[in-house]
Order: sequence, then structure tokens, then C-alpha cells
Amino acid sequence: MRVEELSAMLHRNKDGIYVSTAVDEVSYAADGHSRCFDVEDGSFWFRHRNNCIAHMVANHPFPRGALLDIGGGNGYVAQRLVTEGHEVVLVEPGPTGARNARLVRQLDHVVCATVEQAAFRPGSFGAIGMFDVIEHIEEDRKFLADISPLLIANGRLYLTIPCHQWLWSQADIDAGHFRRHTEASLQALLGGIFRIDYLSYFFRPLVLPQFLLRALPFRLGIGRNNAVMSTEAEHGSGNGVAVRMLTRMLEHEARTISDDKSIGFGASCLVAATRL
Repeated sequence: MRVEELSAMLHRNKDGIYVSTAVDEVSYAADGHSRCFDVEDGSFWFRHRNNCIAHMVANHPFPRGALLDIGGGNGYVAQRLVTEGHEVVLVEPGPTGARNARLVRQLDHVVCATVEQAAFRPGSFGAIGMFDVIEHIEEDRKFLADISPLLIANGRLYLTIPCHQWLWSQADIDAGHFRRHTEASLQALLGGIFRIDYLSYFFRPLVLPQFLLRALPFRLGIGRNNAVMSTEAEHGSGNGVAVRMLTRMLEHEARTISDDKSIGFGASCLVAATRL
């Protein structure tokens, strides 16, 4: 596959990254990719999310073609999907994330642009992945309606999303989130555009810590100027006792999702849906 065949608006620069000319604002922390890149490879959070995504895609495969990873950041998820045998085109408007994905993670198809700037032709992809991305988009339903034509007939949409508005905290504001979701709100968001084939919560062991250490202090006016939990603490960089305990607890979640079963409660959600 050649990205040039999917869009007339992109060209490859000296680093091998596809670029467009215009630059749009995106609701994401300016240094978010740098901070995430520093912890991704040693993080139980990113590792567990990757395992769950890989299981979901395996259980609910897309018909053919490539997967478009919108807002793919440093390429951590895309790299895993490539190792699973999928062809992935990563779209990331942040130059730092795009460079990390191409030059460090050695992904072949990296586009430094928004999906609107990339201007892919309709029916270019077998699947679209948005992994902790949709919460950064204010007009999320319109965005989903706009990107659905990029999929082939019966193409798939894969999502991961932070859940429960009562877990809202300074961390959401700092990350550039507009909302958190539930199963009901996701049904409303996707209805009429996509059919949900699989939905499961995950990160169940993190609900109580997120509430006690982030949401509750935020409601009480504590930590409104500075996040109570650092990026490293939130995502579990390292191999301390607490991380090892959480990792063992999360292994059960991964097995449940691998068996194509749903989990009824958690801090985040997985979705596989089909274009209508």
C-alpha cells in the first residue's frame, strides 16, 4: 500500500513522514506526547490497554485493507497492531508524536496532519481506530459522521474511551478532554452511524484510586491548579509492589476480553462497531 494512492493532499518529507500544508488546533496537552513517550514502554496502563485492544481486534476483525489510527500519538498502539499482522496508517497532528512514531517506532505509514487535512478518499480503509481520542473532540458525533465514509462497506470502528463523568478531574482538563462516557452515552453517540458489536468496560481496579486520588480532590477544590497524580503515577511506570499487584489483577480482565466476554464496570471502555 502507498499512502499517496489514498490522498492527493499528502507528500513525504525527508524524515519519511507524510505531511499536509495547513495546521489545525487540536485539544491535547502540548507536551502530552513527550510525557507519554517517557512512560509508555514501562507502563502497565499502556501495556494492558494494548493487550485489550489486540484481543478486541482479533475477535472482531475488519474485512480487508488497512486500519487508520486517528490521533495515534507516538505509535504505541499502532506498533502492536503491526506486530499482530495489520497494516496501519497512523495520523497524528502533533509533530513530536509523529516523529516518535516514524523515527523511533519505525512505523512505515505516518501522517503528520489532522484527518481533515489528510483528505483521504472515501472507502480507503477497512477499519478506523481512535484510542483515547474521541474525548478530545468537542463535536464528536459530527466527527464520526464525517469519517465514516472513509471506511469500506462493513468497515470497523475501534474505540477506547475514559468513562463516567463522576470520575471527571483536573487530569481530564489537563489532557484536553471534553467529556467521559458510559455505555448509554456511547450508544447515543454512535447510533445511526455505527452499530456496536462489542462493548466492554476495563481498568476496573483503577476506578476507586481515580475517584479517591483525582475526582474527589477535584470536587473538593484540591489540586485544581496541579494534577494530584503525575503521568508516571497515573500510568504505572516502573515495577513497584502496587504496579505488580495491579498487573496481576488486570490479567483477568485481559483474559475475559480475549474470550470475547464483556466486563460490566471499569474506568475505561472498549468498543468495536460496524459502519452502517
